[in-house]
Amino acid sequence: ICIMENQVLESSEERTFQYQDSLPSLPVPPLDESLSKYLDAVKPFLNQEEYQRTEDIVKKFGNGIGKELHQKLLERAKTRRNWLEEWWLNVIYLDLRISTQIYCNIAGPGPYIENCWPPKEGTQIERACVHIWHTLKYWDLLRVEKVAIERSGNAVLDMNQFRMLFCTCKIPGVTRDSIGHYFKTESEGECPSHVIVLCRGRVFAFDAIHEGNMVTPPEIFRQLTYIQKRCHSEPDGPGLAALTSNERTKWAELRQYLIDLDAKNLTLLEKIQTSVFVVCLDDSSPHATPEDYSEVTRLGLAGDPTVRWGDKSYSSIFFSNGTCSAFCDHSPLDAMALISMLAYVDKKLTENEGKWKGSDKVRDIPWPEELVFTVDQKVIKEIGCTKELYYKKVSDLQLVTYAFTSFGKALIKKKKLHPDTFVQLALQLAFYKCHGRPGCCYETAMTRRFYHGRTETIRSCTMEAVEWCKSMLDPSDSTYQRLQLMHKAFAKHNKMKKECENGKGFDRHLLGLLLIAQEQGLPVPELYVDNAFTASGGGGNFVLSTSLTGYTRFSGSAVPMVHHGYGFFYTIRDDRIVTSCSSWKSCPETDAEVLCRTVFQCLQDMLQLTVAAQL
Repeated sequence: ICIMENQVLESSEERTFQYQDSLPSLPVPPLDESLSKYLDAVKPFLNQEEYQRTEDIVKKFGNGIGKELHQKLLERAKTRRNWLEEWWLNVIYLDLRISTQIYCNIAGPGPYIENCWPPKEGTQIERACVHIWHTLKYWDLLRVEKVAIERSGNAVLDMNQFRMLFCTCKIPGVTRDSIGHYFKTESEGECPSHVIVLCRGRVFAFDAIHEGNMVTPPEIFRQLTYIQKRCHSEPDGPGLAALTSNERTKWAELRQYLIDLDAKNLTLLEKIQTSVFVVCLDDSSPHATPEDYSEVTRLGLAGDPTVRWGDKSYSSIFFSNGTCSAFCDHSPLDAMALISMLAYVDKKLTENEGKWKGSDKVRDIPWPEELVFTVDQKVIKEIGCTKELYYKKVSDLQLVTYAFTSFGKALIKKKKLHPDTFVQLALQLAFYKCHGRPGCCYETAMTRRFYHGRTETIRSCTMEAVEWCKSMLDPSDSTYQRLQLMHKAFAKHNKMKKECENGKGFDRHLLGLLLIAQEQGLPVPELYVDNAFTASGGGGNFVLSTSLTGYTRFSGSAVPMVHHGYGFFYTIRDDRIVTSCSSWKSCPETDAEVLCRTVFQCLQDMLQLTVAAQL
């Protein structure tokens, strides 16, 4: 009986990865359903004649080549628990040859300025050491599988992306990159335990475990102080990290050149790749207030490339005024895993007012080691050219991160409306106001109820949303008409969101059919070269690239998907909505500042509509 009871007690505590093997496989939706949803989604962008033409193309596809491709996709799905996983990783991320650090990475400012850490010069190291310690504690929790399993309702969500937060790094290849993944849970074996610190063009490493125990904040403080003192009193290093911001093939060739120059360079590169995460000590002091995070967000996403290892799955950036930012390679994970980890750190920091309340004892641990790369004139010159090109590209980025403080989740829910849909519709209205036409929009839906599920596209620009936008801009329409149309638009969006989360979206399905055709060496089906496909956002042409980063204090940011587009990312808190909007200055028709301000106005207009309805 004792043994039995003991087992029951132990098994009642779930392990982080215990349900991975029992998650359902990613489904392939029925072809006719996907095609009919696609037709519905292209309507806002076509006139009657164009729509007729597209309808014919889609019918032909559904009865012909589409049917064959669908059968082949079903065959593929029989032998894989996630038919999309490998394709998605390769086609969307690893095959890209552009600078992924600029165009794909994601970043987000730390919200700690709002409670425990207002910007203050001279606090960089003391704050960094506490933040690093909580992050290491989370890494440790993950290793012993004590991070709580996430659920959506009763459905268990896939936790695989959490493994990618630490000890993970992208490695450039000449035609395709790869992901180096070195994380192991305790039951799986040894896991690297060193942290990399980048400071003034130099690279250092120290171990987070000493004689079987985690280093404490006072010990981390000692390590960082040693690094900072050396960097501030000696010449700057070569800034080799900047090379990660190159176009991928170029970086792959330079990396190989470094290895050929000196075999020791490979050992050093591997030391960075395998590290738990990277700490970036940045000399900038970005302005940040609870209402305006623009500068700290911009520098987090596109700051000094000599203190960013762009390929690392997670980097923690600490600025000299004690503000901070997270910076991630997007290929191995989506933002929600990162946000869960940061929410844990935030909770711990808040509980302890941002201070360390434990022992000040510092053990005699080894000093950090500097990773000194062998470089020659060619490498030095390449670093210079890379930095110049990087700054030229990122200087074109317009990025604003503002808090809308009139209301938030609490009031929207009181009105019995879905907060996420509320923001999406405000964005549709704002785009319509600014540009006089509907804006094709990508909103991320999470498909983590399936094995290794990642995302599906919710196409927020529906006919229902467009009808409502037109009504809002038509002075002759009554409040009642506008309200009716708004409720229709809400219902449509909520339905799509649910379908997408349940594996019943159509964008990933259409991608799968196209990739089957390509793998079989078949010509690209007409559906994909039809103007309607691109005009509605297909093939990565969404003018609005958007994502809800949840209901925590963490907002995120990324650059637009297309040159004439916007990135729009938002977090919905009880009393406010923090939005990050990006655009390219060189595009005359887009302006992130204007769009963001217009969204705020539209949020007010929508609330007014619900208030007027009650009068």
